[in-house]
Amino acid sequence: MADQTDRLSETEVTEARERRLVMQHLQDIEGNPLDADDIAMFEMFERERWSHDRRRKFILDEFEKSRTRPAAE
Repeated sequence: MADQTDRLSETEVTEARERRLVMQHLQDIEGNPLDADDIAMFEMFERERWSHDRRRKFILDEFEKSRTRPAAE
């Protein structure tokens, strides 16, 4: 578990949430909306107040895991 210094302040979380909502709207306009799992992931980041570095690492780790899983048939 990350220590408290790895967490965003409430103000930083609010700012990140506002940027995410704008990003989601722009993705919708482009015809590439986030799915429910993506939205849930970002909401979890906000709820847990994860730092941007920790978020980035989690997303990259998940991407790497997905590359090594066999494709569904």
